[in-house]
Amino acid sequence: MVERDTDAGRERGATPQREALLSDEMRLKLMRLFEGSPQASQRDAARELGISLGKVNYCLQALVHKGWIKSNRFRNSRDKFAYRYLLTPRGVEAKAALTVRFLRIKMREYETLRTEIEQLRREAATRGRERGASQL
Repeated sequence: MVERDTDAGRERGATPQREALLSDEMRLKLMRLFEGSPQASQRDAARELGISLGKVNYCLQALVHKGWIKSNRFRNSRDKFAYRYLLTPRGVEAKAALTVRFLRIKMREYETLRTEIEQLRREAATRGRERGASQL
């Protein structure tokens, strides 16, 4: 169970920046999903993203409230009502901005990992030479 900071309503120890980043990431994932599959249900989205149906509903309502996604009710092939989720022009702009932001973040992470891997390889090579010399 996640411990919550009762004053801020966030995970204990989570910074507001980290929480905002996670929220932005979820928004981007939902927007990408519904852009590609506007007739996907919230249940489909929950399954695809590996999150609860309640979290999808909460995030989707926030996106609708921001004006980034609009929902249209329609009758599906089983003669039941369903919803279609469409990105609005503002949503397309927001998705583009979030995509650029995440691309920058992921590029920094990639460079950090690449540097760390190179350092580990050098350390492993040095230790390998030391062990080989001691066995002579």
